Amino acid sequence: MRIGVLLLPESRWPTARELWRRVEELGFDHAWTYDHLAWRSLRDGPWFGAVPFLAAAAVVTRRIRLGTLVASPNFRHPVPFARELVTLDDLSGGRFTLGIGAGAQGWDAVMLGQDPWTAAERAERFAEFLDLLDQLLSSPETSYEGRYYRAVGARTYPGCVQQPRIPFAVAATGRRGMQLAATYGETWVTTGDLVEDGRRRAAVEGARVVGDQVLLLEEACAAVGRDPSSLARLVLSGPRLDDGLSSLDAFDDTIGRYAAVGVTDFVVHWPRPEEPYRGDRRVFESVVSEVLSRR
Repeated sequence: MRIGVLLLPESRWPTARELWRRVEELGFDHAWTYDHLAWRSLRDGPWFGAVPFLAAAAVVTRRIRLGTLVASPNFRHPVPFARELVTLDDLSGGRFTLGIGAGAQGWDAVMLGQDPWTAAERAERFAEFLDLLDQLLSSPETSYEGRYYRAVGARTYPGCVQQPRIPFAVAATGRRGMQLAATYGETWVTTGDLVEDGRRRAAVEGARVVGDQVLLLEEACAAVGRDPSSLARLVLSGPRLDDGLSSLDAFDDTIGRYAAVGVTDFVVHWPRPEEPYRGDRRVFESVVSEVLSRR
């Protein structure tokens, strides 16, 4: 099981620089940040752009993989976004992964002044967004005519360090999204089911939910002729799934249960002094350092 960590893009650089260095020092396999214009209860607090935040992280780390969990079409167009992604891949020396999803309703969906998209339009846009990004990042020149997105002779020189392009980690919970993950993804991402009941599912229930999703993912792989074992499976804990970081035994039990249903990667949030993701940094570092040191 690979273990990752997510840092909210909220700290000014002198603090953030030390956090990025610390997560690499602790031995995490990958580190991520959210990609939003504004986010939930922190809308009126400090919040920095994901791309420059990760660009800065890339130049103060050497080993750890970096990525977004997740970018979406809500406020991005594939052509300029592809330029930014090629730059991140270059700055990181080929350590960047694009975590990407369909997006949801919320601040990101309306801050540019547009009406919120329907669920059907959101799904259609996501499919086009992925298709065009795949072409932009795999070819030096791309023209594209879709229902929602166009490109006319778009250039992406010098191209990605990672070939044929940077890897995609595609977030999906439904059948259509999972088929996109099976088609374009190197990794599938889940936060659990979509039920918003105000609680985080403990490992026993969470692993059952994710295990059911893995079965749907394997069906999606079969439908596109892909070996399911070639697709990594990443669980982002926190929003809906408990991270198990209350103790070493609890964390061992949590990652063990997810591993048993086929999960390959488990991501936790860096602890904050208050909610969301409130936690004791000393306990957090003690638990994760013990688990990471065993490998």
